[in-house]
Amino acid sequence: MPEASRYTHKKDDGICSSVCGEPTSKAVMAMSRLKCALRGFDIRALLALFIGVPLVMLIIYKHGQKVTYFLRPIWESPPEPFKIIPHYYNENVTMENLCKLHGWKVRETPRRVFDAVLFSNELDILELRWNELSPYVSEFVLLESNSTFTGVIKPLFFKENRHRFRFAESRLTYGTYGGRFMKGENPFVEESYQRVALDQLLRIARIEDDDILIMSDVDEIPSGHTINLLRWCDDTPKIVHLQLRNYLYSFEFFLDDKSWRASIHRYVSGKTRYAHFRQTDVLLADSGWHCSFCFRHISDFVFKMQAYSHVDRIRFKYFLNHERIQDVICRGADLFDMLPEEHTFQEIIAKLGPIPSTFSAVHLPSYLLQNFDRYRYLLPGNCRRESG
Repeated sequence: MPEASRYTHKKDDGICSSVCGEPTSKAVMAMSRLKCALRGFDIRALLALFIGVPLVMLIIYKHGQKVTYFLRPIWESPPEPFKIIPHYYNENVTMENLCKLHGWKVRETPRRVFDAVLFSNELDILELRWNELSPYVSEFVLLESNSTFTGVIKPLFFKENRHRFRFAESRLTYGTYGGRFMKGENPFVEESYQRVALDQLLRIARIEDDDILIMSDVDEIPSGHTINLLRWCDDTPKIVHLQLRNYLYSFEFFLDDKSWRASIHRYVSGKTRYAHFRQTDVLLADSGWHCSFCFRHISDFVFKMQAYSHVDRIRFKYFLNHERIQDVICRGADLFDMLPEEHTFQEIIAKLGPIPSTFSAVHLPSYLLQNFDRYRYLLPGNCRRESG
């Protein structure tokens, strides 16, 4: 072969030698070009690209929030631990001795107690709460809005059912708040407006310096003896958070004892502001119960899921399906299909899956046990709910 032709001759490609020449039809030409274009690709890699990537995106869409919560220990540090005050109580021990056990002195007369709440639709839980606290509360203060935190119009449920609370009528300061109905606004903004309005209602109720003020959501119920202790003892902390036993759906599903947002304040004019966040490092142990989503009717679950500040947790419409909600309640699973909100991998893993049932109904609000026929759905073994 001549020297020149040695360098001008085209080298054959093993893949394309039979298709990259001069095809005889348009169909052959199209196939030839496709084969030539793909000759450098691995078919398995292509399948991974066109099937695997959409599958990963679907998993992220459905379970991305779970991934975020599971990785929470990486991007968020746990809060500073509380300074826990041991809590001493027995019904046969005198108040003088109970105060001494806590390192406090007993007063000659008890402080006045104001129980202030923002009310949505928790009628049964409010009835349990007020009956538990009634012997110790000087004034019940309740603010109700015609708007949810999410800006949706709502009935004035308390006003329509006020007859159920006649026992508290002589000690009740009731107020209503006109919602702002700001669609698309962060729900915590509306919530903060309502808490400011509750401050004003407390002044109307004539609260005074050194009165006891209970700051907690309706479903965060301090035990009566806790409030009695704090109103009778001197030298108590000016602000103390309450460690509450944390239940979900009823007193059958005990989650933990990490509920701490409820707080007790010795009121200071011009300084005390109604809030629902951490305000001190002091925590009084075993001080009551937090019964979250403890409703009689499935419709009440749906209402709260769409009404409260964490409405963003409804990622799919089927979360509001009545049959699904009923199934979730009886299994002790999560309404929003979320992972535990914890700050260590150990705690997250320990709480994975449904909450196990408890068969203990010891040390629950006395009014609940005295009226068990009315509130049986809140006791262990009664997870079925009315559709309502």
